[in-house]
Amino acid sequence: MRVVFMGTPDFAVPVLTEIVGQGHEVAAVYTRAPKPAGRRGLETTPSPVHQAAARFGLRVETPANFRAQETLVALEALDAEAAVVVAYGLILPKRALDAFPLGCLNLHASLLPRWRGAAPIQRAVMAGDAETGVMVMQMEEGLDTGPVSLVERIAIGPDMTAGELHDSLRPLAADLAVRALAALGRRGLVFAPQAQEGVSYAAKIDKAEARIDWRAPARRVHDLVRGLSPFPGAWFEADFGKGLERVKVMRASLADGEGAPGLILDDALAVACGEGAVRLEILQRAGKAAMSAAELLRGAPLAAGLVLPSP
Repeated sequence: MRVVFMGTPDFAVPVLTEIVGQGHEVAAVYTRAPKPAGRRGLETTPSPVHQAAARFGLRVETPANFRAQETLVALEALDAEAAVVVAYGLILPKRALDAFPLGCLNLHASLLPRWRGAAPIQRAVMAGDAETGVMVMQMEEGLDTGPVSLVERIAIGPDMTAGELHDSLRPLAADLAVRALAALGRRGLVFAPQAQEGVSYAAKIDKAEARIDWRAPARRVHDLVRGLSPFPGAWFEADFGKGLERVKVMRASLADGEGAPGLILDDALAVACGEGAVRLEILQRAGKAAMSAAELLRGAPLAAGLVLPSP
């Protein structure tokens, strides 16, 4: 089948790889434009999908949007039967969607209608969901509102981070994509409307959300930490002798104990929350590599009895 692929992050790379491997003709790959890199922003870094497409020798397009007439005309001129979209990051207007006789298939990393939007993996973990998955959706003008078809489900372990969930979902998305294209080619891909109940939105992560509020229940703090690991990282402030600085928490676990919110309960970084406590296991100071709590505590004045500040 002649297809157009649209995607940007590394989550989308296995999907493109599998589509190429299955022998589909990829007319073009659309991805976000390279981002400035380096201290002065004089260099640019192509997206992971851009780099993968280059390795395959595929045509790459990086429009800023689809408002320009020439961008839409160029898309239509590709004469592709279908498009596969995975975390592309740009809105496709109706004319772009209509360029494909067999439609645009979106691989969305949630169990729609739960977590429509930009950050479904992180939001599922932050909310403490026990399950998520990948769904094939027929794109329409609304935000992830189109009818759905194939689905793969996966359990979210109680200590699983967003990064670990991301890596588990990637191969599922790739497998679903080629199965969906095969069924679409036979005109056998059946769609059903999304449920009207259970709609939720996975908004982009706001920087203010990443700060740990020790007044929250331990379970919520734990879910925040794992939902924002490895990026952007939940953080708190601590004084290592030169004033307050941010410390990211890359991994934590629920712990026994209680006390005033933010109180360090022992010499292994168990911290009291509004209800219960969490143990901070992997942390990262600004400009330093991630390290275990034991490594951080060597020479650091974070002893039992100290109270970490809340927002």
